[in-house]
Amino acid sequence: MLISQITAQRVLETALETGADFSEVFVEKKRVNGVLMIGGDVETVQSGLDSGLGLRIIFGTQSLYGYTTNLKEDSLIRLAKTLAAAVRESKKGILHPWIPKNEIVSPHNILISPRSIHMKNRIERMKEAHQYAASYDSNITQVSVRYADAVQDILIANSQGKWVEDQRTRTRFSISSVAEFQGEMQTGGFSPGAAQGYEFVQNLDVKAVAEESARVAVTMAKAEPCPAGNFPVIIDNGFGGVIFHEACGHGLEATSVAKNNSIFSNRLGEKIASEKVTAIDDGTIVNAWGSSLYDDEGDLQRKRIPIDQGVLKSYMIDRLNGKRMGLEATGSARRESYKYAPTSRMSNTYIAAGTDSVESIFAATENGLYAKYMGGGSVNPITGEFNFSVMEGYLVKNGKIDRPVRGATLIGKGADILNQIDYVSDNLAHGQGMCGSSSGSIPANVGQPMIRVSGITVGGRKGEEA
Repeated sequence: MLISQITAQRVLETALETGADFSEVFVEKKRVNGVLMIGGDVETVQSGLDSGLGLRIIFGTQSLYGYTTNLKEDSLIRLAKTLAAAVRESKKGILHPWIPKNEIVSPHNILISPRSIHMKNRIERMKEAHQYAASYDSNITQVSVRYADAVQDILIANSQGKWVEDQRTRTRFSISSVAEFQGEMQTGGFSPGAAQGYEFVQNLDVKAVAEESARVAVTMAKAEPCPAGNFPVIIDNGFGGVIFHEACGHGLEATSVAKNNSIFSNRLGEKIASEKVTAIDDGTIVNAWGSSLYDDEGDLQRKRIPIDQGVLKSYMIDRLNGKRMGLEATGSARRESYKYAPTSRMSNTYIAAGTDSVESIFAATENGLYAKYMGGGSVNPITGEFNFSVMEGYLVKNGKIDRPVRGATLIGKGADILNQIDYVSDNLAHGQGMCGSSSGSIPANVGQPMIRVSGITVGGRKGEEA
């Protein structure tokens, strides 16, 4: 137990003394390990422990948040008094008794705790990855490998009687390869991860991931520049879902919807996408990178379907923004750590599998771009306007892959893209990323089957056409 129930009760009660409607503590102890290897040599090794408590009070549709690393009761009471001093309501808030706990067994089984693994084991696995990538081709000039794991113990208690404890374990393994050909340098990289222990790395096909990162780098270094224009774009499965996540998913979070800062605000029941699009955010997928037993307000995670066959059915909602919107929370509250107040965030977000075959998608594309792997990008969260790089791309001619092209960028608006998806295949896959927003950086899966967008502005070399 991170703090006692008596201490939690006193802190929550103190926070309600001046009239707040609700008070909540989030207590955390997090152990992390990280290793960076460049060129086969270990550059940095990090191991650490961080612990602290975040306290939130809500009054009306307003909230206040503070945190401390001092978990002694007198320090926590001082924090509660400081926050409560900003509230000036006529009557004291109510503290409800603890609701008896239902012991829920987490489906996210951890087979090998990272705490049981010596650092040399991690480094040996990383050296394997480096060797596979570095020896793939003579044009590979640099290989970087990263390893990270975290074991997070949490306690969430609030004035409505909730008391939730959980342990979350996550592990990630990243490989990045750089290739140079005739003065052109390109990068290929992958960062698979899961809500698992060291068994994830033990079972990972390191050779396949390392050689794929090297293959992408070499292929793109030798590719010709991508032509510019507006044409159909086939986006492959897995991490291709990053476009939906960034350009559309954030617009479905109550964080922006409640403030009318989203193009999807006040549009429940409307058709906002192609009927081929069903979008899901599911925090219950067993051992998935963005999964957990509870969200960061202590509600059980669940499967949410914001878009069903093109129709906007729901949002991803946290407690405070739900109160602002007059809607129930959907178990979507997340935060990086005790240093952040929770807000609505995605977990494992993806476009559901369709019925089109991969072959039919290519056959329907006379001239276009095939984005096999997506890279990074930027998004305006209010308008949904995005700009994403294509890590590995190919021109498509007469229904077949023609030749590789480098430097492609996809430019557009999320709302437009949703309506221009005209093919959705059946090969759903997921990729892993870190998502940044007002409640910090959190692990999130992105995913989709292969899709085709009938027309996207493709940035490349001017004056040429696909």
